[in-house]
Formats: sequence, C-alpha cells, structure tokens
Amino acid sequence: MGIKFLNIVKPFCCLVPEVSKPERKIQFREKMLWTVATLFVFLVCCQIPLFGIMATESADPLYWLRVILASNRGTLMELGISPIVTSGMIMQLLAGAEIIEVGDTPKERALFNGAQKLFGMLITIGQAVVYVSSGMYGNPSEIGAGICLLIVIQLVFAGLIVLLLDELLQKGYGLGSGISLFIATNICETIVWKAFSPTTVNSGRGIEFEGAVIAFFHLLATRSDKVRALREAFYRQNLPNVVNLLATILVFAVVIYFQGFRIDLPIKNSRCRGQYGSYPIKLFYTSNMPIILQSALVSNIFMISQMLSSKFGGNILVNILGTWSDASGGYRSFPTGGICYYISPPDSFGQMLTEPMHCIIYIVFMLGTCAFFSQAWIDVSGSSAKDVAKQLKENQMMICGHRDKSVAHVLNRYIPTAAAFGGLCIGALSVTADFMGAIGSGTGILLAVTTIYQYFEIFVKEQQGMGSLTGMFF
Repeated sequence: MGIKFLNIVKPFCCLVPEVSKPERKIQFREKMLWTVATLFVFLVCCQIPLFGIMATESADPLYWLRVILASNRGTLMELGISPIVTSGMIMQLLAGAEIIEVGDTPKERALFNGAQKLFGMLITIGQAVVYVSSGMYGNPSEIGAGICLLIVIQLVFAGLIVLLLDELLQKGYGLGSGISLFIATNICETIVWKAFSPTTVNSGRGIEFEGAVIAFFHLLATRSDKVRALREAFYRQNLPNVVNLLATILVFAVVIYFQGFRIDLPIKNSRCRGQYGSYPIKLFYTSNMPIILQSALVSNIFMISQMLSSKFGGNILVNILGTWSDASGGYRSFPTGGICYYISPPDSFGQMLTEPMHCIIYIVFMLGTCAFFSQAWIDVSGSSAKDVAKQLKENQMMICGHRDKSVAHVLNRYIPTAAAFGGLCIGALSVTADFMGAIGSGTGILLAVTTIYQYFEIFVKEQQGMGSLTGMFF
C-alpha cells in the first residue's frame, strides 16, 4: 500500500524544483563558501519585509516558537522552517505506522524524499493562505484580494527558497543541514542580543538596558544602593537578567558534556587483517531531530488553537484545545487553559509549586514525545540497527568477536536504547533549561548546542580527509 501511495504522488514530485547531486567531489573550502552563502541568503530574507502587509497591534501567535522555527515576523522568513519540519514529521509518522512503506533501495528513498518535499510545499501554501485569511497582516477585506494574493506568493516563494537551501547543503555542496544551521543561527542571534542589547526600556523602575550584561554595569554605575542594583541585575522581571544568562551558559556546558557520552563497538575489516576501528553509538544518537519534531508538533497545535480561538472563542471543543490571552504590551499571546496550556512550560518556579499538575503534565509530554520521535526517527532516517549492519557489510566491516549474521542483533541491543534514552535526556535537559529561565528557551539552546557540536565534528572529519561512512569509524 505504501509503495502504491508513493507512486501516486511521483508524477507531482517533478513540480517541485530539485537540486542535482554534485558531479564531482566538493572540496572543503568550497563547502564552506556554499554554507556561508546559504546562511547569508537566509539572513537577508529575515530582514526583507513582506510587501503589502498592514501594521497590526494584535499579539504574535507564534511568539514563543519563532526562535525555534527560524522565523521572523513580517518578513520573507515568516514561515521559517515550519513547513519543511512539519512535512518531515507527517511523513515520519506515516512511515513509522507502516502506512507508507519505505524500502532500502535508493530509488524508493529518493521517491520518499520527493514526496516529503511536495508535502512541504503544499503545507507552505496552506500556511500562507491561513496566515493571510486569518488577518495576521491586516483585515483581508481592507487589504484587497490582489495584495492578499501577492503576500501568499511571497511566502510561498520564500518557503521554496528555504527548501532549496536546505537541499543544497544536504546534497553535499555545503556542510550539515540547512534546517539545523538556520535554527542555530537564529537562537545564537537571540542569545547575543538579549545579553548585549543596547536598546533602552522603561519598565517603571527608570530607564534600563534590555541586554543583561549592559544592564548589569549600567545599574551598578547609576544606582546608589549597590546591593539593590545587583539584586535588580540578577533577578529583574520581564527583561533578560544575569541569572538567565548564567543558566544559559550552564545548559550549554551540560549539553556539551553529554555529547561525549557514547559506546564504542570494536570493528575490523573482514578481508584485510590488522585493519581495526570502532563504531560509536552516542547518547544523543538521533542528535537534535527529536526536539525539532517536538517543536514542530507544538507549534502547529498552538497555531491551530489560536486561529480557532479567534474565530470560535466560545466553542467548547475549541476551549478544550486551548484558550489564549494577550500579555501586557500585546506583543505575544500565552495560553491560559486547555491542552495548549498544559503542554507549555510553566513561567517560573512559583507556578510549578502552585500548579503541580501543569508541571507534571508538561514534563511527561516533553519526555514522552522526545523519546517517541527519537526512536521513530531511526527507522525513517536509515540509522536503525538493520541499516547500520547493512552499511557495515557493504564496507566489509564486522564487529569483533561476532559473525556477520549476528551484527544486526548486537547493534539492536544498543541503538534503540540509545535513541529512546537519548530522547528522554534531550527532553529532560529542555525542561530543566526552561525551569531555570535560560535565554532562548531550553529547546532552543539544545538545538543550538547540538548543531554547533555537529559542525565541529564535521570540520574535524573534513580536516582529517575521511569519507562519509568511514569517517564514523574513529
């Protein structure tokens, strides 16, 4: 049934532009240039405003998730990576439930990837239409049908650019993944801005700087009571403070420390004697994919809930999904009830104590979804025990002390456990960072650290001149 479904969508896959594979080996310096160029295009799109939109004082429905989705409100990058990640999540769930069968042949893998791209573009079109029709950029009747269509075209075109940039890197022209690169860049930009922002605000205590570091020195220089100045700098509310910054640094250090947890399985060449190596199975076996997919799931639930709430606020079913309220200033919305409220992080330790049920449900949801997505991802991404055993066999490698037929059985002892437990650890670190008030959210910091660490590993492997598969054996 699955193959038939993929064959049905095959004729439509040609409608989506595709980046061809490189016909020659791309040198490391050239890969660096392509990666920098890709990042430059993304950052430029983040600063180009959408033409035809009207200023609105309504709260941002995706305020909490823009950092994670590499999204910037009112620009070409309004949708960010949300359509691509959502399509990947849907296709993963369909494949994991065996509704869609994905074979091991390159042809079937290519067909699956093509179907995923096609659904990504359809989701881009759907989200663009929903954003415009819901009045996010102004009342559609006031804007006019022509301008609304123009805004949709801009969003779809920008979504296509993101898709092609991501494919460009994954096809081997650049380094890593476009999705991870865009997320990490957006998160690091947010952290640096909230630490060193020179913007001034007046929150009732006088003029203060938004950046935590600048505010620290400014308060010490301008306040006569130095003890009170230190207290404000470390614990001020509604603005980044030193405690938030220290929590961010601590989470960075902990995640980097956990990156080193792994089990090395000794391997050898089955034909050449004396050629030994090791296959590492890391604690974060699926890297940052569980938290990316979990973020995509939450973002779509939040978006659907807010749009339904704005149209059918009094409906019981809509209220069960979530009720929303604008925060002070009207720049963001936050859930006040329903499912959305319980899957969102508590605002502070005080709320954890006063509403323990909210805290417990949030922790269980984060840990459960991260573990589920992590374990499901290994089957879809070609990194399961069976897939790794096949790759080892193709490279004439075998685990020391075991026969070729038992390699998959040996790997099956470690890989599913590492995927599930690694997903749990990622979820737990994200929850801890949220409770500590880390800048950029716990999810965002995890994505940034794991992505930076991935690029560090890629850089080391490229410098050592290792191949794509043999580079894993070190």
